[in-house]
This record gives sequence, structure tokens and C-alpha cells, in this order.
Amino acid sequence: MDPVDALAEIAFLLERDRVIRYKSKAFRTAGDVVVGLGPEVLNDPVRLKNTKGIGDTTYKVIRQALAGEVPDYLADLRENSSVSAKSDLRAKLRGDLHAHSEWSDGTTAIELMVDSARRLGHEYLALTDHSPRLTIARGLSAERLEEQLEIVAGLDEAAGDGFRLLSGIEVDINDDGSLDQIDDLLGRLDVVVASVHSKLKMDARQMTRRMVAAASNPHTDVLGHITGRLVEGSRGTRPGAQFDAAEVFAACAANGTAVEVNSRPERQDPPDDLIAMALDAGCMFSIDSDAHAPGQLGLLDYGAERAEKNGIPAERIVTTYPVDQLLQWTNR
Repeated sequence: MDPVDALAEIAFLLERDRVIRYKSKAFRTAGDVVVGLGPEVLNDPVRLKNTKGIGDTTYKVIRQALAGEVPDYLADLRENSSVSAKSDLRAKLRGDLHAHSEWSDGTTAIELMVDSARRLGHEYLALTDHSPRLTIARGLSAERLEEQLEIVAGLDEAAGDGFRLLSGIEVDINDDGSLDQIDDLLGRLDVVVASVHSKLKMDARQMTRRMVAAASNPHTDVLGHITGRLVEGSRGTRPGAQFDAAEVFAACAANGTAVEVNSRPERQDPPDDLIAMALDAGCMFSIDSDAHAPGQLGLLDYGAERAEKNGIPAERIVTTYPVDQLLQWTNR
């Protein structure tokens, strides 16, 4: 098989399994190196092994691929990948409204996120890098967001028919419920995901007011990972924020704001009981990957399975909409 394809698939599977970033990055780096190598290097084992960016493991992958074999490393990943979620709902999802690139705390260029989304059969992907308040994640200032908007427009145009790259942001919800970006810029975006990332232990009454204000903001399309909890994974665990869920979901329903079913296994957010409450309140939902690497776009499998188990009908999920209907909804 093509060594570049083998290296890219390995990186994708490692990312999807949420393996430590440096491992997948090593395979992506090797893939970039191989693209620039001529046959005189690829077919010379000594020169190939001594090429900067090629390590022992990636060297073996490249040699086995060039020999017409499925590399052992890839075969093992294909057989033992931890992703096993299955649902009928997954096939009905057309896109993803929450994904990050290297512009904030994602690992790769926007182009790689687009390529992986297309390979997964997505019809659209919203690029939602963080806003300025989240400095630890290199949140985008107004100036950087303006710059990114031009790049997104160019990539969207270059994508051609059958795929749309949508402009967006995962905007922090400030302590008073306002959104962490200027209104004019938020109004230019296709998709706005509003999320709480700080002061998760805020008093329940204050947190309720904070989230109701964000859900009622005319720019907000999706309320992201609503409790902020962590239930597993390398970052450890933490409890979710406390708030009056009935009041928050009433605001979502009244304003047409979708409640995110975050597909990351370490979040499982909202919890099942809150999904039931949001359903009863009449809320819409958005099943999103919250991907920070190309392979993590595949985490939609988890979100779709959770949504199906909790009885969310497809017609209440905005990410089942074709892109024209989706944009009509975000422009509501």
C-alpha cells in the first residue's frame, strides 16, 4: 500500500483512540517527509532510515508498505481499535459543528481536518477554535479570527461541490453570561458554540443565570458540553457544574438553541438524566465530536450511540440537516 496512506491511517486511528499526541504526530510528520522523498531515497534502506523525521517504527511501516504489505503496526490498530460504538443514527449525521485546529489547541492544520471530514463522508464541518479568554488553548483574538475567516472562505471555495467548511467559534461564556468575542464578528460566523470553561464550581444560582443568558443570546447556536464534567481519561475526572437544568433547557427551547451531545468519551456530556430533561423541555440537539485532531472526528460514533440509547429522534438533531437547512437554522 502507499506508505503515505498507511502513515495517515495510523495517525487517524491513534487520534481516534485518544492516544498521547506525540505518537500520532510522529506518523503525520513521517508522512509529510515521505511526500517529499524521491524513489532514490525511498528504495535505499540506509538513506531512508537516516532521513530526518523517520524513526524506527515509521521506517518499518514505510518499508512494509513499499513491499506491498499492510504494515504490522496498522494491522494491529485495525484489529484492536477501542472504538466499537454502533448505531443506526450515525448514518443519518451529515456533519459536525464542533472541531478545533492548530489555530487554537488542535494538533493539525485546518486542511487536514477538512480532508478527514470528507473521508468520513461528512457534508460539512464547522471550524470552532477557542475564543480569547481561553489563553491556555491559544484562543483567537478578534484579529486572528478575522484572519482565519479569510482562510476558511478560501478552503470552503476550494472544496467544491459536496462539502462545506463552515466558519465558527467555540466561544467562552463569561461569568455574567456574555460571550467572549465582539458581536460584529459573532454575527459573521456560520456557527457559534457557547461553552463554560472556567469557574465550574460557581454557585448554582449564578451558574444558572450565566447559562440562561448564553442560551438566550441571539448569536448562540449550540450550548457546548453543558456540565463541563470529565468522567475518564488522561486529564482525570471532575464533577460537572451545578445549575437549574429545567431553567437552562427552557431557555434553549425558547431560543432554538441546540444542546450539544458531546461525543468525547471522557465527557459523556450531558449525563443521561439531563438528556431526558432536555427532551421533555422540547430542545433541539447537536451531536458533535469536539475533535482536536483529524482522527477524533470519528468520535461521532460514540455521540450517535449515546443519543440513540437515550431516545433522541433524528428530527430533533440539527446535525442530521442538509447544509442549506442547517444554515437556515443558524441564521434564525
